[in-house]
Amino acid sequence: MGQYAAPIRDMQFVLHELLNVEAELKHMPKHAELDADTINQVLEEAGKFCAEVVFPLNQSGDREGCTYEGDGVVKTPAGFREAYRQYVEAGWAALGCDPEYGGQGLPAFVNNALYEMLNSANQAWTMYPGLSHGAYECLHAHGTPEQKSVYLPKLVSGEWTGTMCLTEPQCGTDLGILRTKAEPNSDGSYALTGTKIFISSGEHDMAENIIHLVLARLPGAPMGTKGISLFVVPKYLPSSSGGVGERNGIKCGSIEHKMGIHGNATCVMNLDGAKGWLVGEENKGLNAMFVMMNAARLGVGMQGLGLTEVAYQNSLVYAKERLQMRSLTGPKAPEKAADPIIVHPDVRRMLLTQKAYAEAGRAFTYWAALNIDKELSSSDEDARREASDFVALLTPVIKAFLTDNAFEGTNMAMQIYGGHGFISEWGMEQYVRDARINMIYEGTNSIQALDLLGRKVLGDMGAKLKRFGKLVAEFVEAEGVKPEMQEFVNPLADIGEKVQKLTMEIGMKAMQNPDEVGAAAVPYLRTVGHLVFSYFWARMARVALDHAASDDAFYKAKLATARFYFAKLLPETASTIRAARAGAKPMMDYDEALF
Repeated sequence: MGQYAAPIRDMQFVLHELLNVEAELKHMPKHAELDADTINQVLEEAGKFCAEVVFPLNQSGDREGCTYEGDGVVKTPAGFREAYRQYVEAGWAALGCDPEYGGQGLPAFVNNALYEMLNSANQAWTMYPGLSHGAYECLHAHGTPEQKSVYLPKLVSGEWTGTMCLTEPQCGTDLGILRTKAEPNSDGSYALTGTKIFISSGEHDMAENIIHLVLARLPGAPMGTKGISLFVVPKYLPSSSGGVGERNGIKCGSIEHKMGIHGNATCVMNLDGAKGWLVGEENKGLNAMFVMMNAARLGVGMQGLGLTEVAYQNSLVYAKERLQMRSLTGPKAPEKAADPIIVHPDVRRMLLTQKAYAEAGRAFTYWAALNIDKELSSSDEDARREASDFVALLTPVIKAFLTDNAFEGTNMAMQIYGGHGFISEWGMEQYVRDARINMIYEGTNSIQALDLLGRKVLGDMGAKLKRFGKLVAEFVEAEGVKPEMQEFVNPLADIGEKVQKLTMEIGMKAMQNPDEVGAAAVPYLRTVGHLVFSYFWARMARVALDHAASDDAFYKAKLATARFYFAKLLPETASTIRAARAGAKPMMDYDEALF
């Protein structure tokens, strides 16, 4: 079945030593009293819950999968419902939610850490509460006072769950061609008719009600994305007493049979005059839904991080135990029939790649979540604005870079296990299958790359990117004069300059031919991802060097992993930069008839 233990020590390192969150919270009035001890207690209890309650269901849930029972009824794997009940009773659903609606009001970065652990433990199970939190955020930002009073307390408590219904058979990312219709009713509600596909958690038996956020078109709406409205469509209409009333006209028609995440119900949802209520303004539904979509993209990044971490943990245990051949430099375990495979250079390469990607991903995503807290709660207007820019710029990098890395990391886990990795009982092949979907949904990683380069970077003439570049430059200036930091600062400064030059070059070419953006976007995003990881690895190396005298193995490992990252992983950018510069011509000049 494998194993999982929450990486509490590294989480504490990132939050308290790297990001110094307790000091940051002093500038956020509603969080100013929160201290490190309380944060640590939450992390430790969450780690226990994930390891003891959720993780044991991961492999069994994958094998059993969800079952469509007919007439819109879906059954989740054994134990899922009971684990969700424990999750709700323990208050985990309310952790990062507004106290006005029953939430605990903890910062986003604490909730983010919880979701890393949940995703390591069981991604398929975690998608049920994860999507619910996204629905909460959307209604919290755009719902009417009545909608908030009806739905938010139930979503916050976890009694009701949520989904987002975007994709249709004829459209995925291109939502401008969706066809679901919303006709006004005499009572102020709307009757929605259409079909949505690939709806994660669309139907299940874990909660008494499911709240669907549905994109649809009003009569006479403009064509394209400018004519999309957002509606809240409950499975059961809320009763006047706050419970559930009559069944609504939205029903699961079938569930998809998938490569991975078998424990999560991916549904075809049919709306037949389903009753819904407008969320936000008419024809501006995509703006409102982006609250949930961006939350989901950050959440998918956490899925990638979670799988990278659990794959690494299991790879490390196996590599220390599995005996295979002798070390090239002579036996390391002469008393045994062979050496453990951890002595072999290529096994170490794979282990350290997983470790480097997991630890940099943790630093990056926790920092991003802290910036969400700053954006929402800082008393400093300039700090709020800067944080907003960082989050907007780097959300596509979190989603794409971390999920690409997770697929690589889980494949490495399977490779380290050798033949055992390909066999289901060891659990590694499940991580590969589960990780693969994360590169596709919530906007494929190609779409994320286009969003980064086309909208977030070139769309504002590089202003947001320059903000992040300023952070890098300030760190380089402060640390570049210190001899012990040269091995980290010099490559960081180098990749920072190269990203700046590459951005300008692509921007100039795109003025003549917009296809240049599409041709460069994917390698450009990986290049920026490495810039971000370089920045955080240099910062983590600085902290580790400050503790060099302590002889603590944790800091020694941190420093050694930083060195591995700069020596073995950052050089990928030589290839990605060259590919981005190669432009559109090799693809777009290829005669279509030759395919």
